[in-house]
Amino acid sequence: MPDWVRALRNILELEAANGFNDKAVIGGMDGFVRQWAESMAARVKSLPESRSLIRPGYSAMSVPDRQEWVGQWRNLLDDVEPTTSSPAQSEPATRAKPPTQSEQPNSGKRPGSPRKKSLSAQRSPKTSPAAVDLDSPVSSLKRVTAKQAGQLANLGVATVRDLLFHFPHRYDDFSRKVRIAELWPHQEVTVEGRIEQAREIPLGRRQRRATEATLADATGQVRITWFGQGYLAKSLPPGAAVAVSGKVDAFQNRPVFESPEYDILRPGQPALNTGRLVPVYHLTAGLTGRTLRTQTWQALETAAGLLPEPLPEATRKRIGLLPLREAIRRAHYPGSREQADQARRRLAFDELLTLQLSVLSRRQRENMAVEGVPVDFSPEFLRGLVSLLPFELTGAQLRSLEEILADLRRGTPPMNRLLQGEVGSGKTVVVLLALLMAIADRRQGAIMVPTEVLAEQHFQTVAKLLGGMCDTTQSENLLTVYLEALGRPMTVGLLTGSTRARPRERLKGLASEGTLDLLIGTHALIQDGVEMPRLGLAVMDEQHRFGVNQRSALRQRSEDNPHTLVMSATPIPRTLQLTFFGDLEISTIDELPPGRQEIVTRWADPDKREAVYEFVRRQVGDGRQAFVVCPLIDESEALEVKAATDERRRLASEVFPDLNLGLLHGRMSSAEKDKVMRSFRDGDTDVLVTTAVVEVGIDVPNATVMLIEGADRFGLSQLHQFRGRVGRGEHRSYCILMSDDPSETGRERLQALESTRDGFELAEIDLRLRGPGDFFGTRQSGLPSLRMARLTDLDILELARDEANRIMEWDPGLEAEEHAVLAEQVARFTERVTVEIS
Repeated sequence: MPDWVRALRNILELEAANGFNDKAVIGGMDGFVRQWAESMAARVKSLPESRSLIRPGYSAMSVPDRQEWVGQWRNLLDDVEPTTSSPAQSEPATRAKPPTQSEQPNSGKRPGSPRKKSLSAQRSPKTSPAAVDLDSPVSSLKRVTAKQAGQLANLGVATVRDLLFHFPHRYDDFSRKVRIAELWPHQEVTVEGRIEQAREIPLGRRQRRATEATLADATGQVRITWFGQGYLAKSLPPGAAVAVSGKVDAFQNRPVFESPEYDILRPGQPALNTGRLVPVYHLTAGLTGRTLRTQTWQALETAAGLLPEPLPEATRKRIGLLPLREAIRRAHYPGSREQADQARRRLAFDELLTLQLSVLSRRQRENMAVEGVPVDFSPEFLRGLVSLLPFELTGAQLRSLEEILADLRRGTPPMNRLLQGEVGSGKTVVVLLALLMAIADRRQGAIMVPTEVLAEQHFQTVAKLLGGMCDTTQSENLLTVYLEALGRPMTVGLLTGSTRARPRERLKGLASEGTLDLLIGTHALIQDGVEMPRLGLAVMDEQHRFGVNQRSALRQRSEDNPHTLVMSATPIPRTLQLTFFGDLEISTIDELPPGRQEIVTRWADPDKREAVYEFVRRQVGDGRQAFVVCPLIDESEALEVKAATDERRRLASEVFPDLNLGLLHGRMSSAEKDKVMRSFRDGDTDVLVTTAVVEVGIDVPNATVMLIEGADRFGLSQLHQFRGRVGRGEHRSYCILMSDDPSETGRERLQALESTRDGFELAEIDLRLRGPGDFFGTRQSGLPSLRMARLTDLDILELARDEANRIMEWDPGLEAEEHAVLAEQVARFTERVTVEIS
């Protein structure tokens, strides 16, 4: 069965179970259709409804239409017969002819004519139906019972291949072998000897049992106890040759072992648990490390030899990597730390190469399938607008603007770019200038933001910036601008959930007529039938607050394929740029405008709390305002809300009874949040007690203190975002970090924030300390799990990126015979990520 068919069946089933909410797969159903468009089109090309079945547009359908679409595809897929043949008996796959020496990647030539040949036949001889192959269920191994197969499934291990690629996360070093007379407490060692006696003994009153044994060699004896394992006494007869490994303890001044690892030594049978670097795997309830080591060893002995080599030998030797089969064996059972490192390097390279090829393939498919809209504008018009700004653009702003405008001018493929820069770096003016270029070419623009207050702030910022360039007229939710260089009036609208009915209908009418040039708003932009037929540039602020579906829905407001620009105030480290954001072009504003003041940052000990409160009171007495951020509690919004509510009550009654305290948290409605933020912005609230929702907030130039409770619970990037909420006015500002008992990692984060102002440097530190899954503060779906690669492997990542680009330049469809295994690997990876995210 083709990979896309198997994946789509699962997705359609989940979509129906979810009530057709378009959340069964990351990127929505439209993203899946774009990814597999060619294969899906071939399946339905003879049907009259083929166009509607493969054209993206699912997200814009009504629920009944989605139900009908899903039903049509489920009926079609029911006609696809699943194959039950072994890989060696499968249908031949079409691949390109292997290139000659003159057609290697560096020669610039393309591979020869395609031919058909079974991939499995290339790799292994035909096997009988009972033989074990890589895709056999793990229960086909002799040492895996049906119960254990269920336990392995909890670890994501379903096939023999899965078991081979279920790698240890660390090793216990039991390679040091000593004689019993040389044992010393607290050492981790291995001793070998013969069992003199082994007996089962009771433990306390709870009928628990243990095994107590005596092990002897030529130099002495040592007592061993295995707690809770009374059954072992029957497995260790007197005279049995045994090795034990573990930490030596002391009892009555004599060395002993308590629950060590052990192996019964038999000729021709390897010691898997002692005397070596012993793999330690992630486990699940009921499955022991000993059992899993036995199972992985059997998988290695049975099927590792069937593993195909995905890398051409010349490539592998050029980069200096182990053969795959050898790397797999060494990853599970290395002979030394050096061997383990060599194995991880090879497997990490494969993983990152597969990820890069997956990202680049998707990007290429999208670029080939979508025709964009070229934006034509006058350089003189742009220079005129820049000259009218009340400040000079920084070099980073100019560079980012040039990159964006180059995409707009090219048109196809449509721009899909991320503009990153920390708070205060000037992203908004760059975006506004790009929007004005699109508007000058008779295109419409849209800016979607996560909150009403932020939408209002963008609207006012646009009015302020344009007000210095031209005459403006503003009415409720509508701004009319008279730009002389434009030669016509330009209209800017504001649409949020609380926009009154009359201006709402007026804005919708102007937008659908194509006469509203720029629409700024919240999710209301993708609701209530808003249409922008000439939308040329769609902008999303705070990119991590919007799902893929919402971004897709904004693009679909137009009859064309508009350009997309997403903004992020969280700098993304280079390793993440090259992996998880590899399908986005990235522009970076990495310098702050001149005059942006430095925020004094201090980590305060718990005994300084009263002094901190007195400092806040003095700031408020001087006419300033303060934030108090409550700590993250186990990523539970309910607990965070309670913490913020209790803290606001405590501060209001015990610390600042004479001040006006506000409260902001994630369980409030949008209207309630906006009301609280407006009160703070307008100076009616002295101190705002808040949860992490203030990370994305509005400018309050009068706020000069950011007090963060439990600061060690937050990530560095998030702390830096909090700090960016102050220091936005003319007054000196302060960020105070409170933490009662931070861990070692927590201390490292707080010290880094105290000493570092560069958001990009902090982002790199944050990634190193917390990993990619937690980088944005909570685990993000859409970040595929990496088994062996680490996001600190920048050298391996660069190698994989270069190799992926070389392969895609020469063989973009991965159709060459030498890339056949890689093509399968990419397909399996894509399916695994789809399943994980679904």
